[in-house]
Amino acid sequence: MNIFIDENIPYAEDFFAELGNITRFAGRELTAEQVSVADILLVRSITKVNSQLLNQAKNLSFVGTATIGEDHIDKTLLQQKGITFTSAPGCNAISVAEYVISSLYVLSEKYNFNLLDKTVSIIGVGNIGKALQNKLMALGINLLLCDPERDQTEEDFVDLEYALTHADIVTFHTPLTSTGKSPTFHLLNEENIHLLKQDVCLINASRGEVIDNQALLAEAIRREKQNELPIKLVLDVWENEPTPLLELIKYTDIASAHIAGYSLEGKARGTEMLYQSVCQHLNLPIVKRLDKLLPVPSVTNLVLNNEYQSETQLKAAIHLVYDPRRDDALFRNLLAKNGFDWLRKNYPIRREWSSLKLERITNNEKGLNFLKIGFDI
Repeated sequence: MNIFIDENIPYAEDFFAELGNITRFAGRELTAEQVSVADILLVRSITKVNSQLLNQAKNLSFVGTATIGEDHIDKTLLQQKGITFTSAPGCNAISVAEYVISSLYVLSEKYNFNLLDKTVSIIGVGNIGKALQNKLMALGINLLLCDPERDQTEEDFVDLEYALTHADIVTFHTPLTSTGKSPTFHLLNEENIHLLKQDVCLINASRGEVIDNQALLAEAIRREKQNELPIKLVLDVWENEPTPLLELIKYTDIASAHIAGYSLEGKARGTEMLYQSVCQHLNLPIVKRLDKLLPVPSVTNLVLNNEYQSETQLKAAIHLVYDPRRDDALFRNLLAKNGFDWLRKNYPIRREWSSLKLERITNNEKGLNFLKIGFDI
């Protein structure tokens, strides 16, 4: 059995070596000729699985993507060809939620504001949006929830206009869709971007095309020329990846190369989910487990001094595990020389908050909040 696996899917050999012959490939360079001998194909979001790629696929019986998003997959074509398909919903939800919160604490330090004084609009409340919602609720932050896929008359949900108008922080977590009742392509665009508050924090860690990047650049330039407050901007995803709009980078506070979901746990969790689906497809027992494969993190324990304020401790713990300023520096310094895909392929190991055990926390509200947002206690 020939199993073709994207080179950026971790632990593939550990999970799949006993099931067949593994061939690794670069996600943007996979050809129809290569796929012609594949029985199983496992991809990430940069590989377009369409008729062009599969026009020679005689043996292919299973396609899986180690991602939540499925916009790069022609699922109708797979169904017509009788090819089983699976994705990895929720695999990197924790990772993206932690990227967002870590970025917000960077902004709070840079612009001297308290997150507890802000209202956050979460646009898209699927696996990732829900994970972010749970963590922010545990921190006591006021939330507005908006989801184009849901009936906006549902309790606790608001429409997009309200979400954009009334939030101090707007963060996007929708899938990318171009058809249907509520397409998300250019959900934020030149017609509604003016609804954002003057001192808004804007984050996109979903898909680049959810925000019209040209409209965002035009708004940033307009604010600059009119001496208005700039948008506090965090962009992990970009239109036309791997060639982002370079002029827009100068207006970002944090810029990164589509790596919000790239924690070691997040990527490896996707591999495990694909392994389980392949075993089910082949009627084989599931014998491999992720928790037996993950390495010991570089920092395992943190002792907290109860004399310090919980907010100070929280930011210190969060940025000890992961500080997005590292990825921002890599993006700005290496994008021109090495390229977008190089940054993704060579992404440094990053762990999730659960890898850090916090000690000397009594069973009080502070300790419970640390636990609720994902730290080990």
